[in-house]
Amino acid sequence: MALTKLIGDLIADGAVGHTKIADGSVGHTKMANDAIGISNVGTEFKTLASLTPSSVIDVPFGTSNGAAVFTLTLNSNSTLNLVDVSPGINKHIVVTGSGGGRTINFTVGGGAGTFNKISGAYNDASGIKNLIQILCVGSSEFWYSISQIDT
Repeated sequence: MALTKLIGDLIADGAVGHTKIADGSVGHTKMANDAIGISNVGTEFKTLASLTPSSVIDVPFGTSNGAAVFTLTLNSNSTLNLVDVSPGINKHIVVTGSGGGRTINFTVGGGAGTFNKISGAYNDASGIKNLIQILCVGSSEFWYSISQIDT
């Protein structure tokens, strides 16, 4: 008990940072509830980004250039090419219809993947907002749904 008291009194709050702790030495059971908030997570979980319309549009799932929600208005039939994917990551893409009868397809890393549609269909009527929710379940497999605002 005396050693615990002595060590506790010698180490000031905030004196031991992540550079002083060996990799793998602190597990999730040692983390306080609510210790990690929105300010601690990467930008890929809390930002909004616009995608540039083209025939092939890269949608980054990764940590260096990803976002939580992407927005897009198509100007041609387009393929959403999912890049830097990780299983378990879910992305949201809000595509506003252009009125030109455009279509959307999917690829992963520029190649074929398995895209399991749960429900819905893309509606390209002018001004219609389509929410595409897509979940990566493997290196080249995804589940997705497309929905519009209920009127």
